[in-house]
Amino acid sequence: MAGHSHWAGIKHKKGRQDKVRSKLFSKLSREITVAAKLGDKDPDMNPRLRSAIQAAKQSNMPKENINRAISKSELNTGENYEFLRYEGYGAFNTALIIETLSDNKNRTASTIRTILQKNGGRLGENGSTSHLFYNCGVIKIDNKILNNDEALELAINSGANECNSMKDYHEITCQMKDFYKVKSSIEKKISNLIYSGIEWRAYNSLKLSKEQKEKVINMLEVLDEIDDIQNIFTNCEF
Repeated sequence: MAGHSHWAGIKHKKGRQDKVRSKLFSKLSREITVAAKLGDKDPDMNPRLRSAIQAAKQSNMPKENINRAISKSELNTGENYEFLRYEGYGAFNTALIIETLSDNKNRTASTIRTILQKNGGRLGENGSTSHLFYNCGVIKIDNKILNNDEALELAINSGANECNSMKDYHEITCQMKDFYKVKSSIEKKISNLIYSGIEWRAYNSLKLSKEQKEKVINMLEVLDEIDDIQNIFTNCEF
């Protein structure tokens, strides 16, 4: 979800918590509904649904909201969401990858294009920015649960590529194609993950001034207001 993008920690410091929470729940619900519609209603048999439910729980989404989103997948509402990825550039030539779930791609593309243009950016073709990023699976574990050596051993045994220990958590990364396999292996040992998801990460970060960063953050927040947008990834270093 957009709440897990690299810049996400900043926006929660700016207030508007209820509004942010409501938007996040809406995006999480949409992902749960789509995942349940495309696969098994049992999360144990549907890795995408399981990840969506876990993301919802990690964001403290009420259980009844989760159940309602699953139930909605069985209704013929006429809503057919399509996963679409947009690439482009924002303020100060920051590269962007924007992932959406949309029932109207023309509306979504038009809205994104307008926001980028108002911020000195532009919407590009597929491949215009993705070559600046790599796709990987990311799993975060509270460092109170495991020490550094235990986290590294768990990462190796699960088939992950890398394990980095931060101040508050261990971050395990793996190839995108191995994400659900690695995650399932880790979950046999650790039941309460801080976060798990598939991300686009920049090969090289773009360094900006404090004032420029503020403008980029404002642009990202406007984009994040769009219900269709699920995730935003940028190469800007915050």
